[in-house]
Amino acid sequence: MPLLLLDLDNTLVDRDAAYRATLWDFLAEHGLPEGDIEWLMSVDASGYTPRPEVARAMHGRYGDRVPRDAVRDLLDRGAADRVVLSGPVRGALARARTAGWTLVIVTNGRTAQQEMKIRTTGLDALAHGWVVSEAVGHKKPAPEIFHAAAATVGAGLEGAWVIGDSPHADIAGAAGIGARSVWVSAGRSWTEAARTPTRTAPDTASAICSVVDTPGQGGTRHFPSAASIS
Repeated sequence: MPLLLLDLDNTLVDRDAAYRATLWDFLAEHGLPEGDIEWLMSVDASGYTPRPEVARAMHGRYGDRVPRDAVRDLLDRGAADRVVLSGPVRGALARARTAGWTLVIVTNGRTAQQEMKIRTTGLDALAHGWVVSEAVGHKKPAPEIFHAAAATVGAGLEGAWVIGDSPHADIAGAAGIGARSVWVSAGRSWTEAARTPTRTAPDTASAICSVVDTPGQGGTRHFPSAASIS
């Protein structure tokens, strides 16, 4: 069966929305200015800033106003207990499985936090497997993490597709293993000169459907895509 490698944060789940909600509670709990929400989101950089760097920035800004244990707890927990799987994405994943695709989640991050997201949202029942960078010792875009993903389901990478929101981690990662890719733009424009995705889709459900509906891919059943694909 063909392999579909899927990013987790801000692809399968809206990690940034969940983290923003967590930060609102954090600011309120510690009596911090509401205006700091954008600074905190910027420092976080959609989770790509290493957690020790985020902690140092927060300690520098808040000093003794926020206990170090509170910062550590925030960063250890992240938004793992708040992420949700949208209906359109859930439906697209179910269609991909029905069409014969093997679904593997490939995510950077801490194992406990990322696996909590996968299980909390029910993705563990939809995906055939997953790999987390902390567990395998390699981060996207390194080819090794994609090879590890394929190995979890006993598959090869020939004919694989990669879907994700990050030009660096996902689309560059796909190029590194010779896979086709769909970039989830979420309203952004592609600005990378060194490489381009095979396709661009406005959202994750549309990205999944575009791969499922590709002639000659997956099983014999084909469905109309959820939305227009550029």
